[in-house]
Amino acid sequence: MKPHVARKRFGQNFLVSPGIVAKIVEAIRPQAGDTLVEIGPGLGALTEPLLARLDRLHVVEIDRDLIDRLRGRFPPERLTIHEGDALKFDFSALGPDLRVVGNLPYNISTPLLFHLAACAGGVRDMHFMLQREVVERMVAAPGGSEFGRLSVMLQYRFEMERLFLVPPGAFNPAPKVESAVVRMIPRPCATLVATDETLLGEIVKSAFAQRRKMLRNTLREYLSEEDWAALGIAPTRRAEELAVGDYVRIANRLAEAGITSSSSRS
Repeated sequence: MKPHVARKRFGQNFLVSPGIVAKIVEAIRPQAGDTLVEIGPGLGALTEPLLARLDRLHVVEIDRDLIDRLRGRFPPERLTIHEGDALKFDFSALGPDLRVVGNLPYNISTPLLFHLAACAGGVRDMHFMLQREVVERMVAAPGGSEFGRLSVMLQYRFEMERLFLVPPGAFNPAPKVESAVVRMIPRPCATLVATDETLLGEIVKSAFAQRRKMLRNTLREYLSEEDWAALGIAPTRRAEELAVGDYVRIANRLAEAGITSSSSRS
């Protein structure tokens, strides 16, 4: 079989470092009976060592050439291949207590993370390789330029930890940026206190749409001066200066006032 040529349209950078593969598998610690799904198995660098510890592994792959290679390499009773776009895949259909891993394509990493957050209720944990810049945004603290919409929405839903960095040379072809591995553990539902999570998402999106502007301006369609005073938040602050809990309080005040998300109003 001819060597596979990485396709830019799928954002393919294949992990080829045995040392990094071993570190990722050790971080995941897969157990035989786990329900685990790998996003973008590619050439199988992670797939093979994961299968060595699991009874069965699910993978989601969009590239038909890679799917043919996987089918020729692993028996179907061990490897279940879900052909298609991970952005459209229903991860909840795989059952409860799901574990998710993958070397996520950089070109779809942010929308894919939001897609996965929507099914977090049935997930035990997630381990991903991502562009270092994205991981730093995910785990950023309020007050810095890296803290943004992605930070707020993922930190609301997950406990996250950057585990280790991965150099470009660990991939073929080598990307132009460093990567990092992140662990994401869904927060217990009892801690998710936003009355309307869709409304929370809209508030956060509006706040960061023009992050250099004061919140008085970016959220003027939602909050009055009286609201700001009641919340105890200075309307002259900017989006990155608020903590996740502040955004939850804003969304809940609006929900208590009978304001719903735009999707509910349409």
